[in-house]
Amino acid sequence: MKHRFAVPAVVGLLTIICLALSYYVKSPIGHVILCACLFIVFWAYVRYVKKQADKERKLLLESVQRTAMATLGHHRHDWMNDLQILYGYIQLGKIDKLTDCVERIKARMVIESKISRLGIPSLVFYLQSFREVNGSVQLEMDIKDDLQLDGLLTANDAEELTEAIVETVRAFQYTGRSSWGEMLQIKLSILRQNDEVLVRFDQESPHGNMETLNKHMVEWISGKRVRVEQPDAGNCSLQLRVPCGKINEVNACL
Repeated sequence: MKHRFAVPAVVGLLTIICLALSYYVKSPIGHVILCACLFIVFWAYVRYVKKQADKERKLLLESVQRTAMATLGHHRHDWMNDLQILYGYIQLGKIDKLTDCVERIKARMVIESKISRLGIPSLVFYLQSFREVNGSVQLEMDIKDDLQLDGLLTANDAEELTEAIVETVRAFQYTGRSSWGEMLQIKLSILRQNDEVLVRFDQESPHGNMETLNKHMVEWISGKRVRVEQPDAGNCSLQLRVPCGKINEVNACL
């Protein structure tokens, strides 16, 4: 972090020195030399900034790739477990057990398909890789109908909603436990309600301080189109709402 701010500080200091010297230097050759020095300083700084941006972009890409590979590994592990269970039932001749197992696999495939069709890449990636990123939280997904958020929300609203979902889960992690060793269980429901997208969070076995959580989220989303509300005062529940901007744009044109 110190090194990150050291280079701009050195560039600023050299620039100030060159400008100060130009005040005292009277000869045209001296001014030309100082201008050349300033040009070299700025050229070197631009190269440094570009190199740092490329480095950060590469690190970010590698981080995303590692998360994606770990997510695929988890999915492969789950499918292998399901196949082993099915194979075991077949070997033992417990045909009656196969139906429940297949229905469980089918339900998971349906929810994963609904997540992939949400249409907001950052939100889809977050939800698909959730177990890899948040090992201490169990997230149960419930997406109503075949919801496609990219057809309902503008790009800015979609980004704000994704950030609000991530921040709400993080807030539950810090305020929703009775102890740090506890596995936090949250049901996340996404649906369209009239001309709004509604995202609801319900914590199983509530222990958290909802007043603190609600206050934090109200302050966090201040100035954004996303709204937060607490639907049930007695339960650990929280809702996010955002207007369907694209629907309103279409209606305005009619």
